[in-house]
Amino acid sequence: MDSASQKTPWETISPEQREKLFPTLTTAQIARVAAHGKKRQVSAGEVLVEQGDYNLPFVVVISGALDLVRSTGAGEELIVVYRAGTFLGDVTMLSSRRSLMRARMRDAGEIVEIDRRSLQGLVQSDAELGDIFMRAFILRRIELIAHGWGDAVVLGSSNSAGTLRIREFLSRNGHPYSYIDLDHDPGVQELLDRFHVDAECVPVLICRGKLVLRNPTNEQVADCLGFNEGIDQGHLRDVIIVGAGPAGLSSAVYAASEGLSTLVVETTAPGGQAGSSSKIENYLGFPTGISGLDLAGRAYIQAQKFGAEMMISRRAVRLTCDRKPYMVEIDGGLRFAARTVVIATGAQYRKLPIENLSHFEGAGVYYGATSIEAQLCGRDDVVVIGGGNSAGQAAVFLSGTAGHVYMLIRSEALSDTMSRYLIRRIEENPAITLNTNTEITTLEGNGQLDRVQWRNKKTGKFEGRSIRHVFVMTGASPNTQWLDGCATQDKQGFLKTGSALTPEELATAHWPLARAPYLYETSLPGVFAVGDVRSGNTKRIASAVGEGSTAISLVHQVLHE
Repeated sequence: MDSASQKTPWETISPEQREKLFPTLTTAQIARVAAHGKKRQVSAGEVLVEQGDYNLPFVVVISGALDLVRSTGAGEELIVVYRAGTFLGDVTMLSSRRSLMRARMRDAGEIVEIDRRSLQGLVQSDAELGDIFMRAFILRRIELIAHGWGDAVVLGSSNSAGTLRIREFLSRNGHPYSYIDLDHDPGVQELLDRFHVDAECVPVLICRGKLVLRNPTNEQVADCLGFNEGIDQGHLRDVIIVGAGPAGLSSAVYAASEGLSTLVVETTAPGGQAGSSSKIENYLGFPTGISGLDLAGRAYIQAQKFGAEMMISRRAVRLTCDRKPYMVEIDGGLRFAARTVVIATGAQYRKLPIENLSHFEGAGVYYGATSIEAQLCGRDDVVVIGGGNSAGQAAVFLSGTAGHVYMLIRSEALSDTMSRYLIRRIEENPAITLNTNTEITTLEGNGQLDRVQWRNKKTGKFEGRSIRHVFVMTGASPNTQWLDGCATQDKQGFLKTGSALTPEELATAHWPLARAPYLYETSLPGVFAVGDVRSGNTKRIASAVGEGSTAISLVHQVLHE
């Protein structure tokens, strides 16, 4: 931290937290860093990193002082001053995304600079420095998110489905942003006028202080913020992993850490359905629980630490399966070649059979229960639909803030589909009412959900309530449409693998090898399916993680054949 009298936003944190965020390296540690890069003299006022740059250098200050500043509409805001022995950067250093800040020398001095690839090699080979850097990178990013210190400003409304979508997209991708609520901020009109934006255009994203995007798609947001810059389309990779849920992220970590060139393609954000879980309490190693967002974020950073490339907000639309190497085609016409493919596209919650459902999606009907949705609900009553663990986790989580939680399930009881610890919490929670043999029948409202009606299938009795928030977590359908029949599926569309493939199915698929398919290998040699997209999967995060890691051991066998 800056030892001068000038105040910075992080000046009030405790010395212990400050040392974790901004540790001072010893002379010996700096020498180990310098072995991977170069030392050079720098002058006062020299800009080392400009806001918006990507492929950023990792910088250690040997002497002098370095200002980290953020550009604002009113000029610059000083975030922190790095002095001798401290180092610049957060997780952006590993992801090749654009810099959120400007780094400029306050005083002349000497620095060590190393490039991103060398930094990845350093954190993998030097355990002590790797721990120091990764802890600081993660904690700094957490602070940036908490304070909204980013290069994106979202102008929106709590009643706008588009606003919720963009905020969730940025949050689940760990990207800091500022949010301005048009419904409650009295000074917002001045900002709208400055960027020539009408209130009807919301949500609006102001990107890097320059570009104004009106109701942008997730793809447009990702492009503007530079999520996917620097990914080489012409490189033949050892493995392409389609989907970044727990199974896909596990595959990415093990593939990259074992030296395979790895590309992950994800439609929305890391974590899949698990990423929207409010609290996971039965995952090994987290006795007090962990949110799906935190678990996915850690795995995402871990994969990048080992060098996995991540393509975010891009959808795989086709697999070229009639020749090798395999080719994965991405929306927009991009094509990536790979020796092997791991399909981890998961499944999506089935939608309610209600005619006007789409009118309320994001405006009262939600498919995940995170802190953002909880803030929208406030003390209102809510409905949770579904009898699986995700629904149970959502009901327990929301019961802590909502007025009351009405849980609707079509079956007689929860015991067949939910973990016992969740059932017990639901049964003992006075803020949750369980309605069995019940299905929702009607959604009412003008733009925003205002009222719902449900029916007991046994008694035929209808009940209506003024409820503005419904969470849908029902049975799932596999995301396999993009494969267009390339790999054998079961009757529900899930991918069949290993011994589940019959001789007749292999003959129909023209299986070309003398050996049988490996565990998790589909009817296409070298193409694997893991997690919720696989026929016969166990719907547990730990199982998905295990499948992802095991698939990579089999990828190695295929690559050596």
